[in-house]
Amino acid sequence: MFVIKKQSFSIQHLLNNQVPIPKELLTSYVSIGLDEKEVMLLIQLQRFMVERVDFPTPDQLTTFVTMKEQECAHLLRGLVQKGMLAIVQLEENDGKIKEAYDLNPLWDKLFQTEEETKQDSDTSEGTIFILFEQEFGRPLSPFEIEMINAWLDEDQIAPSLVKAALRESVLMGKLNFKYIDRILREWKKKGIHSVEQARMSSKQFHARQNAPRSEGSSQSTRNSSFYYNWLEGED
Repeated sequence: MFVIKKQSFSIQHLLNNQVPIPKELLTSYVSIGLDEKEVMLLIQLQRFMVERVDFPTPDQLTTFVTMKEQECAHLLRGLVQKGMLAIVQLEENDGKIKEAYDLNPLWDKLFQTEEETKQDSDTSEGTIFILFEQEFGRPLSPFEIEMINAWLDEDQIAPSLVKAALRESVLMGKLNFKYIDRILREWKKKGIHSVEQARMSSKQFHARQNAPRSEGSSQSTRNSSFYYNWLEGED
């Protein structure tokens, strides 16, 4: 005769006490500009929301983190300024208005970034060789193909960032692989891992190069178009 031993805990109770956190928050928070303290605050806010506490104070948060009240308040303000967190007004059943934290800006930014990364992986690696051939106006040599593959596979550079370096080389009128490689290595040294970071770096660089060009400059009209498109974020 078999005796079924009663479990000392309820599976349902355990499930009811889960806090749903997308794995993307744990795997991609660095890429959207968050650090560990900010992530922990966001997770605590999510937990409070599950418990129907929509607007926990910094003092309430300090009970569950190692940060002091002033630091919590500072980080919460920073998250709002970064566009990761919003403060909204909710109307209660009795008509009263209350403030609440809204994490939708975080999820929008996180999953938009994930989708852009997926699109880069799905499409750009296959077309990036065509883009290079179009810009160089000729088929790529085996050495050049190998170099592009090294950027993508060995250096783990996003296809969109390689494309950005190609644009930058066109802009500067220095369309050659050594120059593109130098751009990518410089970006890596500066900790640039996204197209938006590269765009900001490019803007800062060209702002310093403010000497007016003469009509006889080697910069062509076509390159000026790339300059405009690149800095404005158009493809």
